[in-house]
Amino acid sequence: MRYVYMALIAILAAIIILFKVQNLESVTVSLFSASVTLPVSVLVLLIYVLGMLTGGFLLAMLRSWVHGATRRS
Repeated sequence: MRYVYMALIAILAAIIILFKVQNLESVTVSLFSASVTLPVSVLVLLIYVLGMLTGGFLLAMLRSWVHGATRRS
């Protein structure tokens, strides 16, 4: 079973490297007066990480609200 996990990790790493190599075009992202130029693959990775962080924060906040609403005084 260990070899299956190692093979899955290798396949995932190969897919990520292939994605990175095929998306080297640069894009410019601007907000108000600031702008940043970076490769598409880096932008996708940053958006993914930002989504994980904000999603986790939102879930924790909703759990806290539900817990506070159902707690008896």
